[in-house]
Amino acid sequence: MNLADEAQRLLAAMATDSFGDFSPSLYETARVVALAPRLAGHAGRIRFLLGEQKTSGEWGGPGAYALLPTLSATDALFAELTRTADPQAVRAVHRGLLALSGMLERDIALPDTVAIEILVPYLVITLNTRLAGLEANPLPGLEFWRHGPRLPVPPGARPELLVRLREAVERGAALPDKLWHSLEMLGPVARGASFVHAGRFGVGCSPAATAAWFGTEAAQGNPHPGVRYLEHLQARHGGPVPVAAPLDVFERAWVLTTLTDVGLPVTVPPELTAGLRAAFGASGAPGGAGLPPDADDTATALHALANLGMPYPLDCLWEYQVGEHFATYPDERTSSVSTNAHVLQALAAYPPGDSRIAATMTGLARWLGDRQQADGSWTDKWHASPYYATQACVVALAGREESVAVTRKSVRWALETQHDNGSWGFWEGTHEETAYAVQILVRADADLVDPAIERAAADGCAYLLENTGGPCPPLWHDKDLYTPSRIIHAETLAALHVAGTHPRVAARLARRRGERTERTA
Repeated sequence: MNLADEAQRLLAAMATDSFGDFSPSLYETARVVALAPRLAGHAGRIRFLLGEQKTSGEWGGPGAYALLPTLSATDALFAELTRTADPQAVRAVHRGLLALSGMLERDIALPDTVAIEILVPYLVITLNTRLAGLEANPLPGLEFWRHGPRLPVPPGARPELLVRLREAVERGAALPDKLWHSLEMLGPVARGASFVHAGRFGVGCSPAATAAWFGTEAAQGNPHPGVRYLEHLQARHGGPVPVAAPLDVFERAWVLTTLTDVGLPVTVPPELTAGLRAAFGASGAPGGAGLPPDADDTATALHALANLGMPYPLDCLWEYQVGEHFATYPDERTSSVSTNAHVLQALAAYPPGDSRIAATMTGLARWLGDRQQADGSWTDKWHASPYYATQACVVALAGREESVAVTRKSVRWALETQHDNGSWGFWEGTHEETAYAVQILVRADADLVDPAIERAAADGCAYLLENTGGPCPPLWHDKDLYTPSRIIHAETLAALHVAGTHPRVAARLARRRGERTERTA
């Protein structure tokens, strides 16, 4: 594989796509089914939901991650039964309700995904209302639920907050911009909400929020730019929609930082850097149009531009500083280690000598070290896997004398958690997590000579090269889990590049692949 050529093709594809390449979302697709049934692609969305249900009756997952997608999909297909009597949908709803009853009876712990504390009660209340409706209007195949159990709101959910938000909007209050992304949680109050501006990128960078604002007006033939936005999104996957769009700033900042940070020789299309610079406002950069600026996207965009020799002023980043760390956005519920690792990397990309930058970096390194788990890993609110957060922290801390013990602890953790086939993964071996683990091993300490590290890294690279179609399940956090395909591809290229430029790892990998070629000849 010519890594530079692969990276160049990746950049070219990204430069012609103003929305980004992200996997279809079960949660968002189901919300569009329930809220905008007249939108183009409806049949494709129904097929997608029916095809994605597991034998357990759940959608999404694993574990607690299945709760919100299962609530959303069950409710969407339930809504479909009021429009058409589809026996397959009836069975799916029944199985979904059984799965939900089982999950909620176990007092399931909610994962730290976007707005889950209000989205779960929104859907529990919506589904219970539909179930209550069966008493007066029974549906064939759902007789068990006509007078059957209702769904409880699980611990960790905040139905009282949801009620307060709805009442505030009904009184004429406007919600903060960051809540527009989850506008659908308002229920009927979201329809045409006066404080919302629906434009050519919809509402809140969210198909679900946009569908909630338009309702049944999101239909074929409506010329409104927001409806055309939904039509554009659904066309990419034949009906299903992504968890958010556009996320071009997020995608471009992550990919450019990843490739340039490891020194992959690429020529960056000028429209990519121009787009990043144009994304900045007084408070930094958002992940995409419709989202408020945040420290994570701001820091990563700053890092990318600095790596490319086009540094942008750091002023916008300082407003997120809270003591020794940075909040991803104001009034943050839980702090993020990956955001702070990205801030540390961004600051390191600027010329040394500024006393404020130096003091902030020292504080950030200490803050990150204090949050390392006992086993050497880190976990984070933006990703289901500890390999993502651990790679971000190790790369940010690498080369800092006071952090050597911290990064070496992470290396030991990576060595101890490798699967027999050379891969890494929290639930199963995946391409993405293997790419992170290889980088942890190779980038943590350039001076460390350890055959175990070299062997593990070479085995990980062999897995990446020999399983190019390997699993890339959704692991990233938004309202539900999603896959940012180009970002993962960039991380894979980066892992192979840093391993290939490490003489001992490269030699081991070459021997391994040579032996494999001889065996298959």
